[in-house]
Amino acid sequence: MDRYLSARQLARLVQVPAETRPYYKALAESVRSLILDGRLAVRVRLPAERHLAEELGVSRTTVTTAYDRLREQGYLESRQGAGSWTALPDPAALGVEGPWVVSDDEGRLPLHCAAPPATSYLGDAIAAAAEAYHRYALGMGYDPIGVAPLREAVARRYRERGVATRPEQIMITAGAQHAIHLVMSLLVGPQDPVLVESPTFSHAIDVARLRGARLVPVGIQEDGWHLDLLECALRQSAARLAYVIPDFHNPTGHLMGDEDRAALVAAARRNDAILLADETWAELALDDVGPRRPLASFDTDGRVISIGSASKLWWGGLRVGWIRTTAALVRRLALFRASVDISGAIVEQLAVTHLFDRLEETRADRCRSLRASRAALVAALHAELPSWTFTPPPGGGSLWIRLDAPIATPLADAAAARGVRIAPGPWFGVDGTLEHYVRIPFTQPPDVLTDAVHRIAAGTGSYGYRPAEPLTPTL
Repeated sequence: MDRYLSARQLARLVQVPAETRPYYKALAESVRSLILDGRLAVRVRLPAERHLAEELGVSRTTVTTAYDRLREQGYLESRQGAGSWTALPDPAALGVEGPWVVSDDEGRLPLHCAAPPATSYLGDAIAAAAEAYHRYALGMGYDPIGVAPLREAVARRYRERGVATRPEQIMITAGAQHAIHLVMSLLVGPQDPVLVESPTFSHAIDVARLRGARLVPVGIQEDGWHLDLLECALRQSAARLAYVIPDFHNPTGHLMGDEDRAALVAAARRNDAILLADETWAELALDDVGPRRPLASFDTDGRVISIGSASKLWWGGLRVGWIRTTAALVRRLALFRASVDISGAIVEQLAVTHLFDRLEETRADRCRSLRASRAALVAALHAELPSWTFTPPPGGGSLWIRLDAPIATPLADAAAARGVRIAPGPWFGVDGTLEHYVRIPFTQPPDVLTDAVHRIAAGTGSYGYRPAEPLTPTL
């Protein structure tokens, strides 16, 4: 016998205030949250749009629009003449509204994204680039590998960090995400196993899914990586590519020690796997952690591909990243890239070339501001949400916070209603797990973070507890 809800039963569950605007969006989000936290089971038939509209006291168009939104997001399936049933999105589908993209300007504090503002040195760098670009204007302007001065600057920085690198081993990309996409698109095919950490950078998961890869998650523990678990997963899955973040891991903030880095590369060698190492946060150590060798420094046979970016150190709007690998693979990637975007923008590349000349100054400024913001966020959380637990990371840009109950997604919905967008744990997982966690970055100014925590705490009342008490879900 089919399970179903009456209009009165569903209206009692959604609890959307009549004055909420836009009402259809709040109604859809409420139903989605009910499904995600298990209070509304999958394959349950929902009431007809007309009946629910009558019960809620809204127009039928409003309910129809909410149902349409749920269908687009994969939380509702419908059949003509038979009704609509609750569902879960296909794990391999990104949906029409990715969690990182806001479809309209809702004026919310953007704490879902760990992106610092532009460095104060950016204006000088752009001015210098404007003076130098005419040297390139006589040519075609297409260089799929990147302009020579920037490739040399990136290679020099790797040499300074202890990794012998030639400019021919560097490819300039439109940010780190572009670099991940190029590498995975070239090396990964449908149903190929790809090892990822859990949690991990959400966009890397998206790329692997777009390629039709079979994701092999390996959990990162409270104390960091357990190399025996990682190698076991490599061996059992036969994964030939592993995406890892050894430097101030996103989102946990963990920093892999040199002994574990050497062991990871050795494990990859034994299992004939390639390591795609994301070093986006590598330059931003906020505490004294001592020197750390890049993962590529332990590589002897070209199985470590390193990815970096200008976004965290200087500014995400520059859209400049890079890949360090073998010269042969750089040539393959350049040929493959030509089918996608041909080349990056010259002026931005020249600006980043100049910023490399002021790397130490900009890094000192960035770390100083991140330390102040980290301190403000930690203090605000301790004061207003003391039951949440976390370990402040020694670098990077965010806190990975454990809640007292698996309600990260509805908590994020409640925060959004208070004007703050935060990233719930499942964004960083493979199979809808990590509902005990949220990520909150400290890349915004201290006063913004303090205000954001106050708003989040004010919205927790919808879960039946005061901020100073342990978090428990209301069933």
